[in-house]
Amino acid sequence: MRIGIDARLVFYHQAGIGQYILRLTQALARIDREDQFILFKSRKDKTLIVEQPNFKIQKLWTPSHHRFERLAMAVELAPFALDVLHSPDFIPPAGARCPTVITVHDLAFLLYPRFLTRDSARYYGQVDEAARTADHIIAVSDSTKRDTVRLLGVPEEKITVIHEAAHPLFTPITNEEALARVRARYNLPANSILFVSTIEPRKNLPGLLRSFRRLRDNYKSQAVLAIAGNRGWLVEEVDAVIEELNLGDAVRCLGGVPNEELVYLYNAAKLFVLPSFYEGFGLPPLEAMACGTPVIVSNTSSLPEVVGDAGWLVNPEDVEGLTVAMYRILTDEGLRRELRAKGLKRAATFSWDRAARETIQVYQKVAAL
Repeated sequence: MRIGIDARLVFYHQAGIGQYILRLTQALARIDREDQFILFKSRKDKTLIVEQPNFKIQKLWTPSHHRFERLAMAVELAPFALDVLHSPDFIPPAGARCPTVITVHDLAFLLYPRFLTRDSARYYGQVDEAARTADHIIAVSDSTKRDTVRLLGVPEEKITVIHEAAHPLFTPITNEEALARVRARYNLPANSILFVSTIEPRKNLPGLLRSFRRLRDNYKSQAVLAIAGNRGWLVEEVDAVIEELNLGDAVRCLGGVPNEELVYLYNAAKLFVLPSFYEGFGLPPLEAMACGTPVIVSNTSSLPEVVGDAGWLVNPEDVEGLTVAMYRILTDEGLRRELRAKGLKRAATFSWDRAARETIQVYQKVAAL
């Protein structure tokens, strides 16, 4: 097959979908030496995603999420004779000349429209047409598949669930000196709590901050909350809550952290917390579990599907319940050991190589249409 993959978002946004594109293409390169792949990248992108004879790079002028992206992409892709085109960022070009596959990561923009900027609402508003015109849809979780069927009216047989996985880089680190250096670099005590994600409203950071304030006030905890992630949209509320609750000395806003350092932050933390209102998959808790770090996540959307019985599930609206969960894990060594063992076992059941094999099966199915 001659397969095209839209990899432009890697240049613009290395978290979330950008990571999905990187990990999937690298896994495809490991297991598939026969099919021909063309990675369509931004003309500004100098990232070396893969280096293999059956993978070619083609630079495109069309930027991601541009107002006329679908039309411009159609023009730029017209000269390429593809058997399949995979659009990992939801939206395929208009009038594609070959069968198309899209990946739907989540439908938060339909469930929580109040969390969107005008530009985001305009871009993701195209998802109905994308889901209708694509030949097949990859959903990253059973939860996302159910939402796609329910909210977009897509037949179940048109959707294949393919789970993501943690990067192999995320693994337990036992070098205490290295972990101490990381804590010193980021000014973190031994009992730090870690949050990892792009900062945006559906991640429920204000709720986490209010629970964290209670943890320090009502349970006399000296824990510090580390927030690792780029600033997304509508982040002003988070800044306001930190100031309102007088948490400036207890919160460390680290910004975006590269994976090579993030693995140390996961290992250095006493626990990881992601109390999101909604996640299409939830990669950070899986990365935390792969490092042996106990996790607390919401009992909503895909998070129970990813974490299973290996983490503590809380209602994202329950401020006191989250406070109690953090306190228990910070102070109960036996519970922490139990969650560590379960988390490592759970994380090992997810694999990018398996995801790549299942994705190739989707390409084969679509190319045969």
